[in-house]
Amino acid sequence: MLTEIFPFQFKIDATLVAGTSLWSLALYLGFSPLNQWVIEQLNRWFNFAERSLYLSNEEFEKTRKAREAQNAFYASLCSIVPFLIVGGLCNYGVEISLGRSWAISMGILACTSCGVYELGRRQSHSND
Repeated sequence: MLTEIFPFQFKIDATLVAGTSLWSLALYLGFSPLNQWVIEQLNRWFNFAERSLYLSNEEFEKTRKAREAQNAFYASLCSIVPFLIVGGLCNYGVEISLGRSWAISMGILACTSCGVYELGRRQSHSND
């Protein structure tokens, strides 16, 4: 299907995509407080940037609630990007140091470890 649109071919390495995704998920789970901070900062920036687009205060206040919800959604989507970049670097580091066959295995181990860590962290916060 893509070859009908583009005159050239894309070579997508499934191992690279899977390893990067696993590492980024592990980092997203393992650094959950950092993730929440990134979402808050992006949400603040989106709200500030959108406020500068309106000239009248009445028009800005009329649709404020819907725009803030939309900006929160966009901020949560955009917060994945730094973790994808660092996850790609982690995957590359594992491929260089241990070999290509270990990239996905280490990503799965990292996802499992960080998932268990996040569950324990949430449990300890709910007990406090």
